[in-house]
Amino acid sequence: MKNSIVQKYNVPGPRYTSYPTVPYWEEEFFTASGWIETLQKAYDDSNETEGISLYIHLPFCESMCTFCGCNKRITRRHEVEEPYISAVLKEWALYCGLLNGRPRIKELHLGGGTPTFFSPDNLEKLIKGILALADTAPDYEFSFEGHPNNTTRAHLQKLYDLGFRRVSFGVQDYNEKVQIAINRIQPFHNVAKVTFWAKEIGYNSISHDLIFGLPFQTVGNITDTIEKTKSLNPDRISFYSYAHVPWIKGNGQRGFDESNLPKDEEKRMLYEEGKKLLAGKGYYEIGMDHFALPSDSMYKAFTNNTLHRNFMGYSASKTQLMIGLGVSSISDSWYSFAQNEKNLEAYYRKLEENMLPVFRGHLLTDEDLIIRRHILNLMCCFTTSWREENTFFNELPEVLESLTEMEQDGLIEVTAYSLTVTERGKAFVRNICMAFDLRLKRKAPDTKLFSMTI
Repeated sequence: MKNSIVQKYNVPGPRYTSYPTVPYWEEEFFTASGWIETLQKAYDDSNETEGISLYIHLPFCESMCTFCGCNKRITRRHEVEEPYISAVLKEWALYCGLLNGRPRIKELHLGGGTPTFFSPDNLEKLIKGILALADTAPDYEFSFEGHPNNTTRAHLQKLYDLGFRRVSFGVQDYNEKVQIAINRIQPFHNVAKVTFWAKEIGYNSISHDLIFGLPFQTVGNITDTIEKTKSLNPDRISFYSYAHVPWIKGNGQRGFDESNLPKDEEKRMLYEEGKKLLAGKGYYEIGMDHFALPSDSMYKAFTNNTLHRNFMGYSASKTQLMIGLGVSSISDSWYSFAQNEKNLEAYYRKLEENMLPVFRGHLLTDEDLIIRRHILNLMCCFTTSWREENTFFNELPEVLESLTEMEQDGLIEVTAYSLTVTERGKAFVRNICMAFDLRLKRKAPDTKLFSMTI
């Protein structure tokens, strides 16, 4: 890949887990009543046919990983577990009270923070409390994120008994120098142990999360990490680009100097070498940053054009309605987004007042809905078409001009009514989506908002 192309397209840009992206939400037009109206509409449209998704944010961690940009609360006081679970269950009861009948859960994911910070018994209390007010769809999928250092066999067995069949372990990189820099000391044998436990218990989809672009990381580190990862044969591998966003409040990305980070072509080489290794070991590229074996449900969803993307990332299950529970969680009714309070104490206060703990959101316009569909198509399928909306795009020369330049650079192939991302262009899918992002085009940010695209 020519250096000039990498330098040209290595600009700040969104990861497009939503459109519009959070910095472009029109919060002044958002109301809790408007959110509830779209929530109920989405629920009535889809509950009986496809069910709903639940994301539950469990924010506590015992130590700060300095690569992490998630909302978290650092503590070693495990007495925080039970009050938090009680609050999440109260939030769920408030939502269920707004819905007609018992929700059918198709997808449930525990994210964080560190979900395995919580004891197995408290996780059981949480899940049983959720299911007491809901049913499960026939093809439901429950998943959780586990920290290899504190996930016990009891965690894995308890969650398996509750219906969980997919687990994701955060690995990042096995090199000791890199691990020290990101404050994530995690020996290979810890990852191997929890992976073998999960296989023995019966989990049918095990994922390892790797990151490229970390401080002091080299091609040799990436090669070693992927070789070790392959020896454990996970079904999926997430190979994320490190998003350096130290300006975000509460972010711990200050444990190393920015000069220690690989940049531009050096960083891109880490990805290209990693991608080549993964392909040689039987993993297929799925969307952006994800790889899977042909036996995994994510690969099958990708080949069937049913892959979905939301605030939880890529999913083999599509639902119109996703409800986010817990501090900072984001919900999505397709017609609107709503985010919970990011401060734990504010989250608790609203629930004590029997209010949904929502503090901001966005009601999508007709234009937003059109653009959202195209960005989702590109992120999930690497192609989109606009025959029915040809007039809409003809009136937007700024989109067409961007696409022309990308076509000349060999990133996309464009016909009168469609666009397909080339093999070369897959590395730049965020940039291609940015060509459609009308809100970003009309108002370029005047402060740092996004990580670099490459």
